[in-house]
Amino acid sequence: ENGRIYITVEDTGCGIPREELPFIFERFYVGAGNRENGTGLGLYIVNSIVAEMGGTIGVESAPGVGTKFSMEFPESVEGNV
Repeated sequence: ENGRIYITVEDTGCGIPREELPFIFERFYVGAGNRENGTGLGLYIVNSIVAEMGGTIGVESAPGVGTKFSMEFPESVEGNV
């Protein structure tokens, strides 16, 4: 659409508290209420790859509702990778 590619991934899982959303793309981030499980490197790596391709990634989430990640890329990523 308009020279851009959009990808959305959504689940109906446990969700992420609003105050933690700004931090989930950090390496090994562990939320305040979850000391046993963290994001590890997965979201950090995805964010890095998306940015390297000239794209952006956003997240919407609410506890008990689920999470939606939205990515936007230029139609042509040649030369950006």
